[in-house]
Amino acid sequence: MILVTSTLSSFVKQSWAGLRAMLVLTVLLGLLYPAVVWGVGQVVARDRAAGSLVSVDGSVVGSSLVGQQWTGAEWFWGRPSASDYAGDTSGGSNLSGTALAAEVAKRASAAGLDPATAPADALTASGSGLDPHVSQAYAVSQVPRVAAARGLPQAEVAALVDAHVQDRIAGFLGQPRVNVLELNLALAALSGRSAG
Repeated sequence: MILVTSTLSSFVKQSWAGLRAMLVLTVLLGLLYPAVVWGVGQVVARDRAAGSLVSVDGSVVGSSLVGQQWTGAEWFWGRPSASDYAGDTSGGSNLSGTALAAEVAKRASAAGLDPATAPADALTASGSGLDPHVSQAYAVSQVPRVAAARGLPQAEVAALVDAHVQDRIAGFLGQPRVNVLELNLALAALSGRSAG
């Protein structure tokens, strides 16, 4: 009887200690820590914490962190997406070598590009399928098409691309890149001024 009472008492003490630890950790890691991270995000980087949304005339037109599909010769095109730019299914294609070569050839044909000379990001999807940037080379290669479609001088459109080139992260990570959404919004504004 003493052994059963002692075992039961020990079980209750251990259970109560485990329950207290769970409650304390739930409050600390489930409530306080997320609230602190959210608060720091609101103070330090409010725009990024809200998704880096881009608005035009009070309407949200996209996020500078998420790629979207642009169609029509008058726009700069983003990097191809294996997930059709859907955030809920973001990811690469995981195609075999033969299937990837066929997909690259199909994209090159549709865009009127030579696979041997086209920038790689013009023909291959990013790992997430939502890359908002293209390489400087890909943006520059699109200048003649965009300028012709909009009736703008190529030099003016090329200057717009140059103005939107973002340097490497921290000066040494990655390659110079161009945010397609921001470039297309500037292009729309430029076309509006030219038409006006």
